[in-house]
Amino acid sequence: MSNSSSISHFLLLALADTRQLQLLHFCLLLGISLAALLGNGLIISAVACDHHLHTPMFFFLLNLALADLGSICTTVPKAMHNSLWDTRNISYTGCAAQVFFFVFYAITEYFLLTVMCYDRYVSICKPLHYGTLLGSRACAHMAAAAWASAFLTALVHMANTFSLPLCHGNALGQFFCEVPQILKLSCSKSYLRESGLLAVTVFFNFGCFVFIFFSYVQIFRAVLRIPPEQGRHKAFSTCLPHLAVVSLFLSTAAFAYLKPHSISSPSLDLALSILYSVVPPALNPLIYSLRNQELKAAVRTLMT
Repeated sequence: MSNSSSISHFLLLALADTRQLQLLHFCLLLGISLAALLGNGLIISAVACDHHLHTPMFFFLLNLALADLGSICTTVPKAMHNSLWDTRNISYTGCAAQVFFFVFYAITEYFLLTVMCYDRYVSICKPLHYGTLLGSRACAHMAAAAWASAFLTALVHMANTFSLPLCHGNALGQFFCEVPQILKLSCSKSYLRESGLLAVTVFFNFGCFVFIFFSYVQIFRAVLRIPPEQGRHKAFSTCLPHLAVVSLFLSTAAFAYLKPHSISSPSLDLALSILYSVVPPALNPLIYSLRNQELKAAVRTLMT
């Protein structure tokens, strides 16, 4: 039996057993990460360089792209390294850092998606008050609150998780360090403290979900009252990408954490973890650029 003070490294879940599949996974992760870096990098550059995009919606989209870049750079590089060099090791410090940054960027993204929903609600349901409710100072305060609250949440979870005594080995059932997997290694009832913190986090996240749901109910009621010739298509084109990103982010994560144990398997758990941790940062830029003509024009201008 060992405790956390004697653990110098953790063993991550291997993506594949054979060398050929390991190299295939390396190539797939490399392609996904390059797509995420290119897509989010173009969004950040386009919004920063084009003064026509200096609006609240694109300001929050820039922050979302930064969170996506941070998220994919937290989990994918180590997984690529392990697949390429046929290893499973991650240092104790590296695991703690991965837990912190994964929680930090995931919570930031969720809070930013909630703020972006508020932006869409005000622009469509209260257009006369848009400039007052979403001025530059208000937008900066909301973005700062999202980043700061996510930082504090990640810091508390990381410090609390790695203060627990670990005596059930050092093998994690995930290809990156995640709080629930580390709690399984704890041999102390103190893990209930971290479980309580996770429950509080889930409660606040559920509150954000309720806010998003009822906001979109009001948004679609207002959009359906708009005559087609007076901008209904434009209203849908700004709302549907955000709704698609929220649905992708929440559905994959919720199914991964709430699915019944009867249908759980290592391969399914691995596929779901990739869906909620790797795929969204790569798909978000594509989803937003498909229906947003202003963003596509800015990207074309930037590239030419």
